[in-house]
Amino acid sequence: MKEKPMRTLFLETADGRIAYETSGPVDGPLAVLVHGMGDTRATYRFLARRLAGAGFRVAAMDVRGYGESSTGWPDHDVASVGADLLALVRHLGGPALLVGHSIGCASAVWVAAEAPAEVTELVLIGSFSGEGRIKAWMKALSRAVGRSAFLWAMFVRSSYPTAKPDDFGSYLKELKANLREPGRAAALRAQIELSLSGVVTRYSEVTCPTVVVMGTKDQDFPDATAEAHLIASKLGGPVEVVLVEGAGHYPHAEMPGDTADRVLRALTLHPAPSL
Repeated sequence: MKEKPMRTLFLETADGRIAYETSGPVDGPLAVLVHGMGDTRATYRFLARRLAGAGFRVAAMDVRGYGESSTGWPDHDVASVGADLLALVRHLGGPALLVGHSIGCASAVWVAAEAPAEVTELVLIGSFSGEGRIKAWMKALSRAVGRSAFLWAMFVRSSYPTAKPDDFGSYLKELKANLREPGRAAALRAQIELSLSGVVTRYSEVTCPTVVVMGTKDQDFPDATAEAHLIASKLGGPVEVVLVEGAGHYPHAEMPGDTADRVLRALTLHPAPSL
C-alpha cells in the first residue's frame, strides 16, 4: 500500500491560511486532528503515527493563529475554528473521523452537529462538560499565564503528572518559540478568554459514535472521571468512555501507547460504516 510522507500543506480560507500535515495511506479513511489552546499539531505526533499505522489517512492541523497557520484572524471562537476544520475535511474529501483535544473538542463537536454527513466518528480527549464553575483567582491566574510563553510552558509541564515523553524538552522549547512569534500569543489569550466566559458545546446534537478520552489525573477538573461520564451523558449518539489511569490533560502525549491502543480498540467497538 502506497504511503504518503508526512509534509506540511496549506488551506487558504477567506480570513487566513490553515497549515496541516498529512500521513498514512492515500486510500485510507480520513482522520482529521484538531489541537487545543496554546498548542500546535505536534501534540498529536504520537497518535497521528498510530492512526496512520492503523490504516487512516491522517491530517493534523494547526488551529488558526498557531503553529504554521497564519496570524491576524478576526476571532478564535469555537464555531470559527470549527468552520476551518470543516473546510479542511471537505478539502480532503470527507467524511472523516475527527479527533479533538481540550477546547478543540468543542470545534469538533460543532462540526458533527453542523454537518453530520461529514463526520463518521468523534474522539474527544480532555474535553469538558461546561458545567464547572471557575473561581475568580483561577481566572486571574489563567489570564496571567496567557501573557507569557514561559508561564504557559510551565502550565503545560504541570499537566503531565505521571510521565513525560523522551522528546518533551524539545517539544516544549518549540512550543514556547512558536508562541513568541508575532501575533501568536493573541490566539492563546483569545481562547483563554473564551474558555473563561463559558464555551457552549453542542453535545446533544451529535448523533455519530463518540469516544471520550480522559486522564484520571487531569488537573483541569475536580473529578476527571466524573467529568468524562458527564460528557458522555450529554452526547446524542453511542459513546465509549476511555479513562487513562494516571494521565493528566494530555494523555495522548503523556501515555501515548496506552492511549492509542485503547482509542483504536474503542473505535472498533462501534465503527462507522466507512471505517
